[in-house]
Amino acid sequence: MGGAGLRVGIDLLEIDRLERALERTPRLAERLFTDGERAYAASRGRPGQHLAARFCAKEAVAKALGVESWNFHEVEVIGTGGPPRIKLSGSAAARAAELGVQIEVSLTHTDREAAAVAIAV
Repeated sequence: MGGAGLRVGIDLLEIDRLERALERTPRLAERLFTDGERAYAASRGRPGQHLAARFCAKEAVAKALGVESWNFHEVEVIGTGGPPRIKLSGSAAARAAELGVQIEVSLTHTDREAAAVAIAV
């Protein structure tokens, strides 16, 4: 575990809150999500649910790593057909390397809320 111990982050978001923000500020999606994340969500029936879960994952990863200054594109949720995985870059990847950890993540959503838990091990 790289001496860092177990580190956990969690985040919860009301889906319609993100959907309203994206409607008001169309370029927000480009700032928050990678091309792959946007494409994945666009292929689903209600893209906002999937974007909200990915937003939560990014926040949960940042909390687990203890990073305060980072870019949302530095934490990417990769859909694999199985459990999602996290691809880190930039300062998020540097922090994970400093701690000697890898990130595991779990996403969930209902019609109203999305959530994610990240564990750095």
